[in-house]
This record gives sequence, structure tokens and C-alpha cells, in this order.
Amino acid sequence: MQNIIVEIQSLGIRVPLIIRGRKGGAGPAEGRSFLLNGIAVNAPIHAPYVSDSPYSLQPLGDHFLLLKNGKELVPVEVVPEPRFYQFFTEDGVCYKKIALLHGKDCLATTVIQSCSHWKASRKCVFCGTEISLKNNRTIAKKTPGQLAEVATVAQRLDGISHIVLTSGTGDPPGTEIPYLARCANAVKTATGMPIHVQCAPPDDLALLDDLKEAGADTIGIHIESFDQDTLARMAPAKAAIGTEHYEKAWKRAVTLFGPAQVSSFLIVGMGEAPASVAWGSEVLADLGVYPFVVPLRPIPGSQMQDALPPDPEIMKRIYTSVAKILQRKGLSAKDCLAGCVRCGACSALHSYIQKSGKRVCHTTRNDREMAEVYAIRNEIFVREQGLFRDSDADEHDEYAIHLILKDDGEIVGTVRVFPDKADSGHWIGSRLAVRKTSRDFRSGALLVREAMRRVKKKGCTVFTAHVQEKNVLFFKKIGWNPIGPPEDYFGHPHQLMQADLSRVPEDF
Repeated sequence: MQNIIVEIQSLGIRVPLIIRGRKGGAGPAEGRSFLLNGIAVNAPIHAPYVSDSPYSLQPLGDHFLLLKNGKELVPVEVVPEPRFYQFFTEDGVCYKKIALLHGKDCLATTVIQSCSHWKASRKCVFCGTEISLKNNRTIAKKTPGQLAEVATVAQRLDGISHIVLTSGTGDPPGTEIPYLARCANAVKTATGMPIHVQCAPPDDLALLDDLKEAGADTIGIHIESFDQDTLARMAPAKAAIGTEHYEKAWKRAVTLFGPAQVSSFLIVGMGEAPASVAWGSEVLADLGVYPFVVPLRPIPGSQMQDALPPDPEIMKRIYTSVAKILQRKGLSAKDCLAGCVRCGACSALHSYIQKSGKRVCHTTRNDREMAEVYAIRNEIFVREQGLFRDSDADEHDEYAIHLILKDDGEIVGTVRVFPDKADSGHWIGSRLAVRKTSRDFRSGALLVREAMRRVKKKGCTVFTAHVQEKNVLFFKKIGWNPIGPPEDYFGHPHQLMQADLSRVPEDF
């Protein structure tokens, strides 16, 4: 099933004329949603390249068969048009112009169907936000009352279970967020449904708090690509925001909404290096942000309408890599309450996901986890080993990256890494600590190897640590080499050691 989903999302499905789909707009703007063994999949059906697809649908009674080169594969159901599309608001607006069905049970809407970046010639070249408005398929601004009305009816008649609220960027940027909050509050009050909001990271990150307080359950802050050259060409306004500010926004959002409740789209097929998708996915997943990897879907009328989706074989390799990353970081789409990650129809990533490992390593994601780091270090370095009198905290803690090991959800170990201020290529590891109940080779190795991965991704060329003499053999087994003779460190003999970073595996 994995291969089928990947291939139809890139190649499309040739369908009978009786099946129609969207031909413009935002989101999965060209295609139709199908159910394959109960799994919702959105696939292109109208784009010119679909005529060359080996996949087609053959009517069979009240459903269809999916064929590849004429060979029968699996039964397929076409997700029917929802009943709420038939209704109109009191002021005469068709519900379909206010919100649309995505996947099998997700309601999605662009509350403000315009974007200031379009006026400033800085729009994302793959975007179709204002195309639907131009073609009279939607209205410029949906009111909170309209959204609440449509959501209530869609919930009752069509089993809608969660909703996506997105918007074009306001003028000035950030002014759209208070309006998104008003809309979220209206829908939550009327339906109680889980709500997903999407926005660019505002200058004032406190605005994200307003979305949470208004009733939003999850949030999408989409960077689209970690290949900076590609991002500058395809989404100049996003590139101008800068990765550093995106990272600040993701961290604040994870603190507010929680791990796996924050997501970011990564679009494949815009000219980026495929390895950048895996690299960026690890950056996101480590923070607790779900990387929602999708193939490019050229939107009719957009600047990329003549582009082609990526080769399915590239997507398969990327999905395999990202699924392993998610497993290592303990993130699962099943935990997401609302939005694109929960729906999953525009990506095949969900079909690659394995159960999260019992032991996972990642950066501390909130104050609670950081407090646990200090507690573990105090337990071991102060009370157990007596290396410090009251506390082992020092000046490096403020700018270090603090990694934790979780065993079945419980934090049992930690290590920190930080750059040498005198040499940007040199990183230092310290404070490796694992609780007695979890102290074995595998626990320590997971933490140290994660530290090696992390510093290598940060551009480290030399990674060193002062290691207690009793732990030298352990470090040798995982690719570290002694440097010089042992020396006194915190009143105890330690050995300076250097990691062999060539032993760090690549994700892609």
C-alpha cells in the first residue's frame, strides 16, 4: 500500500469523467480524495501529467477498482461530496465558498483569502491563495459567525471531526493572527471540535499565546524548505523571516501546544537537495515539531502550474528516512489532535511510520524537562559521586544544547553539548548522566551518539569531552579516542577524548 500511495500522489490517477475534483485554490488544490483500505489519500486527477499515469479507476458496482497498467490492485472509494455543500448562509453565501472537505473528515478554510506578499511581488510561487477568489470559488473574508455555522452543519451532517483555519499574510504581517483567534474561538464555542491554525511566525511571538487561549489545539508554522537557496527562490517572504526566528516560533509553540501538536510543511520537488528534507525533518522533530513532508502539487493558475511532482522513488527514500527520524524522536501522527498531520491525505508519510521506540533522545522541549535534567545531574554528580558540593550548574548551561533520554516516556538520562567560544568548529560534550535504574551500555550510547549527530549537524569538526577514567573503555567502543595523558578535572582523574564523527550515519 505504501508504494501505491506514493506513486498516485506523484503520478495521479486517470478517472472517469463522472469524477470531478478541485482545479484551483490553496491546499490540495488539484485533485480528489479517495479511500484505499479506509486510508484517505488525495491524488491529482486533472493535471496534464496525469494522462501519462499508469494508474486508472475502473467502475465496479457502487465503488471502483484501482488499476496499474490495466492490472487490478485494490478497491477504491471516492470520498463523496459532503451534504453541507448544498446549503447557504442567511446572507446567501454557499457553504462551499466558506469551507471545504479535506480528506475524509477534515473541514478546511482560508479565513482571509488574500496575502500582502502577493501585492508586494513576494508571494510563494507555488501558492494559489488568491486564485480561488479571482475565480469566484470563495469569498474574501469569512466571518467567525459564518465559520461557526458551516462547521456546526458539517459536523452534524457529514461527520466532520476537526477543522483547519489558515489565512494569507495580513498587511502588516501578523495582523491576521488576532482574526484567526476570533474565528477559532467562534468555531470552538459552537462545535467543541479540535482546531488547527496555520500562520507565519509573527514578529511578536506572544500572538501565538492568543491562538491557544482562543481554543486552537494545534498549529502549523510552515517553513516549506530547509534548502535556503530553494526557499529564497520559491518563498522569498518566508526566507526573509529567517530560520532563527522560525526556530524561536516553533519552540514557543511546542511549549504552548505540546510535542506533535506543532507541525511544519516540507514540500519536496521545488529544486531542493533531497538530503535537506531529512536534515530539516530532524531539526523539527527534535524540537517536537512534526515535519509534514508532502510532494509538490502544482496548482493551476500558479507560477508553478507547469511543474511536475517529484519522482515517486525520491519520495519513497525521503519518507523512509523521515519515518526513522520520527521514531527516534518519539513523534507520532496518531497523537496529533487536528489538522493536516491528523488528516494525512496529502502525504504518504503516515504509511511509513513505525511505532515509536521505547527509548528516544531529543532536546529538552519545555521547562519541566529542563528541571528534570538538573534533578538527574544533581542526583548523580552531587549526591552520588560528590563531584560538586551543592550544584553542578555553570555558565555553559545557558547556551548549551541539553539532550535527554526517555525510557517509555520517563526521562532517565541527559547530556549537554556546547560550542567552544574560541573555535566555532570545536564542540564540547559534558554532564553525561543516567539514573542507576537505567544505567546500561545502550542508554549511555544512545545519548552520546545523539550528541555526536547533533554537533555534526551544527558544523562541528572537532568534538571532545573530558571523561572519567572508568568510562574510557565505554567511549572507545562508540568511536572516541584518547588525547594525551589523564588529567585532574573537578578533583578527579579524567581523560580528554575526541569523537570520530565519520561514524555518524547520514539520514539520507
